Amino acid sequence: MQTFLEFETHLMSDNKPSNYFAELSKTGIFGVKYPYTLLGDLMRVPQSPQHHPEGNVWNHTMLVLDNAGKRRHLSQNPKVLMWSALLHDLGKASATKSIKGKITSYDHDKLGERLSVKFLKEFTSDNEFINQVSKMVRWHMQILFVTKGLPFADVDRMASEVSIEEVALLGLCDRLGRGNMTLDKKQDEEKAIKTFLEKCNKYLDRKTKKGPDQGAVQERL
Repeated sequence: MQTFLEFETHLMSDNKPSNYFAELSKTGIFGVKYPYTLLGDLMRVPQSPQHHPEGNVWNHTMLVLDNAGKRRHLSQNPKVLMWSALLHDLGKASATKSIKGKITSYDHDKLGERLSVKFLKEFTSDNEFINQVSKMVRWHMQILFVTKGLPFADVDRMASEVSIEEVALLGLCDRLGRGNMTLDKKQDEEKAIKTFLEKCNKYLDRKTKKGPDQGAVQERL
């Protein structure tokens, strides 16, 4: 429990929380003690060099954390944002596969939702907090799905379970948490987040004007 409280202190106060986690990793806790091993597993999970030149999922998570640390003042719930940033890719440990040289992690958002619940339940009985974090983890991939018009997009359900603005903020930190991030790439990622918010709000506004029944019918046409 003490380590959990330390986690939260650094998540909520450090400009670069990754420094704390880097030092803590030297103690070996992420390799031997559950549920910290759920985070330690990420050190051994590779990612596509094209999309993640920073290397493994742990490296990515640390970059995401630091980006979230810079932006937590923008969040409606900084505590949920920071824990979501730390746990957002837990599902990649079991979801990541390499097929013909291509690294994929399909459904890691869904797996991560369940794992984040397991992780947090080891330390807290605050079910509302656990639910808020796990839903952020569940929906963090929607930025890609919505902006690309992929069939995995589910704006209705996402909006019913979590703040779209908070998902967008986590998504921005996620997208900026990559190696070789140039100014041009940063601006492209910021544009993608704006597109995500615009598409979500346009869809929800249109559905509201149509009414739930009419909207559902017309979306199927």
